[in-house]
Amino acid sequence: MERELPEVEKAVRYGLPRPMLLSHGEKGLKGKATYADPAFLEVFSFKLLEGDKTQVLKQPNSVVLSDSMAYKLLGSTDVVGQLIKLNNSESYKITGVMASVPENSTMQFDIVLPFINYERQPGSEWMEHWGNNGVMTYLLLKPGTDAEALSEKISPFVKQRYEESNVDLFLHPYADYHLHNFRKLDANPGQILYVRLFMVVALFLLLIACINFMNLATARSAKRAKEVGVRKAVGADKKALVSQFMVESVLVALIAMFLAMNFAGILLPHFNELTGKAIALNLLSPVVLLGLLGVALFTGIVAGSYPAFFLSSFEPVLVLKGTVRLNRGVATFRKGLVIFQFVLSALLIVCTLVVYLQMRYIQNRNIGINRDNLVMLPLEGKLLERYSMVKAEILEIPGVVGVSASSQNPISTDSNTGDVDWKGKEADKSILVDVMDTDYDFISLMGISLKEGRDFSKDFGTDTAAFIVNEEAVRQMNMKNPVGQWLHLWEEGHIVGVVKDFHTTSMHFKTKPLAMRLRPAETSTMIVRVAAGKTQDVMKNLERITRKHNPIYSFSYRFLDDMYNRMYRSEAVMTKLTSAFAGIAIFISCLGLFGLALFTAEQRTKEIGVRKVLGASVASIVFMLSKDFLLVLLANIIALPLSWYLMSNWLQGYAYRTEVSWWIFAVALLATVVIAMFTLSFHAIKTAIANPVNSLRSE
Repeated sequence: MERELPEVEKAVRYGLPRPMLLSHGEKGLKGKATYADPAFLEVFSFKLLEGDKTQVLKQPNSVVLSDSMAYKLLGSTDVVGQLIKLNNSESYKITGVMASVPENSTMQFDIVLPFINYERQPGSEWMEHWGNNGVMTYLLLKPGTDAEALSEKISPFVKQRYEESNVDLFLHPYADYHLHNFRKLDANPGQILYVRLFMVVALFLLLIACINFMNLATARSAKRAKEVGVRKAVGADKKALVSQFMVESVLVALIAMFLAMNFAGILLPHFNELTGKAIALNLLSPVVLLGLLGVALFTGIVAGSYPAFFLSSFEPVLVLKGTVRLNRGVATFRKGLVIFQFVLSALLIVCTLVVYLQMRYIQNRNIGINRDNLVMLPLEGKLLERYSMVKAEILEIPGVVGVSASSQNPISTDSNTGDVDWKGKEADKSILVDVMDTDYDFISLMGISLKEGRDFSKDFGTDTAAFIVNEEAVRQMNMKNPVGQWLHLWEEGHIVGVVKDFHTTSMHFKTKPLAMRLRPAETSTMIVRVAAGKTQDVMKNLERITRKHNPIYSFSYRFLDDMYNRMYRSEAVMTKLTSAFAGIAIFISCLGLFGLALFTAEQRTKEIGVRKVLGASVASIVFMLSKDFLLVLLANIIALPLSWYLMSNWLQGYAYRTEVSWWIFAVALLATVVIAMFTLSFHAIKTAIANPVNSLRSE
């Protein structure tokens, strides 16, 4: 691309980071290492503290360290020119020191190595073939380049070099990499959906609060009516009164903003813990302060506008006589605001339930693997070299059920190839197949179901040139009776077994074609199944054995179940956040309904007194004052179809998903009605049991 496309200023390859051991003398330290082309530090803005960014990655066996890594390993950042060892084998020369990567960067690494070292590793021949996909490529475009036009131009780039490829290349802005899915591959917008969703929810909550301010201010209108009458009688005009009430509203909003800033500072560490982020708020920044001030002013003006014009419109003659009457339009407007509040509340309840059910569906769905009590150990240092010996020792540990190994995380594969051929393949057909190298017993250890044929076996010496494929691969290759058929995937072999599909990626995506090869020497992760209740004892013995063979390495491991849960961390966070927002929305909406009930009770105080004198029962009065709960029913009629539409669209982002059942809407309806009835009944009962003498005394 650098040679052939004039629009491309620089192109760099970037290998996915992996843990590596750095050692200097007797000291060893594990870090996250990546391979990159020489122009990597020119294309990206990572700050180089020592060295020349145009030269630091040009020579083989050179290395760039982060300043924190250099200090931990060597006690200084002035280390350019020193030699260190990687994975306790080859020596590398430190050619540069860079500032540690910020926590909020999508790329996370401590060590950068020349890509040429990656190419020279045994088994890296796959990089010479156009059908393989295992490396990220980044392009720095020249200023003024039309990215859309270039994207169309590079679309056939791979096909021109490998006719059987079905790959269409396209550009994706790196600024959109974290929050936005690849638009040409996935209609789901990606994480930006959650950002927008919670921004909208936050605005709705603020709007609900504004509505409550309006409702409560007008509900207490009778208390301020005489003040308005007196001010008007002594010469205050409507403009002065509006200004007074608006200033009061803005002051309330400013005080609320001050309190919110303090609460935000207190709650931010807990929010970061919940989301797994490292967000820092600089509330003293002029831009932030101006933004918050703008929000406070906007909120104060919106919340105070209606009460200001409403209260300032009272006629002094009527008010000073004690007569305050509101027209039907005012009452309708206030009820409309309450309906809007409960529409949002019901909507959030449904969203919370659907997100929770999808998360439970993910947790409980049979993914085709028994992920309980599976420990993943990196095959690093001498562990891979002595794998057979280490495996035999681990199998002798009491409580160990089985041991195997694989080249990829079984639930999150990230390497595939189009370099695959089979008997009967159509000339223009090409598929991408995930490739996983495994040891013996991998299928039985993982609890994967064998549909046809057999597992790899030591009884068959030819299994080193054999394949086991999944059902999806058989479907896409349109094979009949696949066992025994010929398959070419980097090398020729025969299919000896077919396994039932299991999830090798997130449930956002359909199951992918998979081919497994028997290659213990090319695996990277040892997998140990532990008997239930034996984890603690087994882990102590695993640490003892791995430290014996790798004394300089720290003992590291992961449980497959924890890795699976981390895949859906954003959904888990969304469940908690929507639950919190739903609770806040319901609480604020109930305040609005409380205000409406208070307003209604105050407006009808004398009417209720007359009714009680004429013999009306407490129950009949309570029922009369509680009829506003019908507003909640109307709100649900509006909210439930809308929530069904929104959550059905959200679930489309998952290839495997739960259903939006009718009972979810029934729960939302029941919850809002019951909460509303409790809210309304407080004032209704209080007013109904009041002594009518007090309410009629002024007559």
